[in-house]
Amino acid sequence: MLLMLLIAVTGFSKSKKRMVRPLFPDGTPIPAWFSDTSRVDVASLGRQYVVTDYGVKPDSTLLQTEALQRVIDRAANDGGGVVVIPRGTFLSGSLFFRQGTHLLVQEGGRLKGSDRIRDFKLLDTRMEGQSIKYFAALVNADGVDGFTISGPGTIDGNGHLYWEEFWIRRQYNRQCTNLEAMRPRLTYISNSTNVTVQDVRLVNSPFWTNHVYHSDHVRYLGCYIYAPTENVFAAEPQRGAPSSDAIDIDFCHDVLVHGCYMHVNDDAVVLKGGKGTWADQDPKNGPNYNIIIEDCVYGKVHGCLTLGSESVHDRNVILRHCHAEQANRVLWLKMRPDTPQHYEYVSVEDFTGSCGSFLVVRPWTQFFKPEDRADMPLSQCNNITLIRINMTCKNFFDVGASDKYRLTDFTFDSCNVQDEACAFDSSIIENTVVRQLTVNGVAVK
Repeated sequence: MLLMLLIAVTGFSKSKKRMVRPLFPDGTPIPAWFSDTSRVDVASLGRQYVVTDYGVKPDSTLLQTEALQRVIDRAANDGGGVVVIPRGTFLSGSLFFRQGTHLLVQEGGRLKGSDRIRDFKLLDTRMEGQSIKYFAALVNADGVDGFTISGPGTIDGNGHLYWEEFWIRRQYNRQCTNLEAMRPRLTYISNSTNVTVQDVRLVNSPFWTNHVYHSDHVRYLGCYIYAPTENVFAAEPQRGAPSSDAIDIDFCHDVLVHGCYMHVNDDAVVLKGGKGTWADQDPKNGPNYNIIIEDCVYGKVHGCLTLGSESVHDRNVILRHCHAEQANRVLWLKMRPDTPQHYEYVSVEDFTGSCGSFLVVRPWTQFFKPEDRADMPLSQCNNITLIRINMTCKNFFDVGASDKYRLTDFTFDSCNVQDEACAFDSSIIENTVVRQLTVNGVAVK
């Protein structure tokens, strides 16, 4: 299925003259780094430490966190190298990669997370736009420049019991937050640079699938990212894996997501960075900028590209040459009334397929806590461009005005959409520019 979808996108790209802009939306040049989608040669990363050579057993029922960590530590102490998960299933709690170490999951190999939260360390970390004490991920890497995770094997979060407990808690208390239902993430990379996650299957995460914080020059290449979107809770079969975001980018710059498949029960690529009334004054929060998502295929997701809900400032973001068939939304700008937010210079280019809503700009009030601040900045979205869009939508223009934010300088260029709602209204956004917008076969101005 994934191969067929990727072929469809490739075919679309070849069937039309491929438009690749040399500039970010604000006019600054896109560095050559973003054109490099070549894979890291794992053989060049040093000695390979196959975990079964060091007493780790391919036993899906045996928790081997300590034994696996000893292999990582040995590689680090020896000067670095690649920790190899060979064919078989290896059960673990939280693992911590050191400078100079890398992870390779070979064909048929499966690094599987424990279904007991006690097997994941409670430590100072980052979660939902906050720097807090929470549980480590299955795979953790902090301050590891040049870190690489490679497939083609699988990192499996084994999330079913976590998902089930979450929905049980929600039955008991509808206001139960994500953090109260204690769950680990699948991967967490922080304070790092020159990171590559390539050709690996990342599935069944109990919480967010990939979370990268305060890092730069990070690439996700050819990854398969999946969590079920239904049938995880017998009492309510419509429920899927809660909060299983594909990739959360949190206070980062220069990030490339290329050629990935994403099907999760929440948003796909999400820009985070902080939340709260004084979020813009906390040095642990910060902007995301220079982000490109391209040549990706989306299965069922809540949003293909979502800015917020915990985001302060996002700039120079491009979503291009992608295809979706089951997305609830494509570009979702979550406007949180309790947080000063600025989303600017965002471009969606050459996007095909079908969706619920294509462009969504609405207030986001889930679990928000408004406080008094005399100098509270007015949130805004400006210089948002949709160009060469060919979609079938239930609602192409799902945008609402609010006294909590300002919308200005949106451009709709060469867009051809089938739209059930027919709700396009240029008066909602200041300085709307329309060039060749066709809705249900009728030109719109």
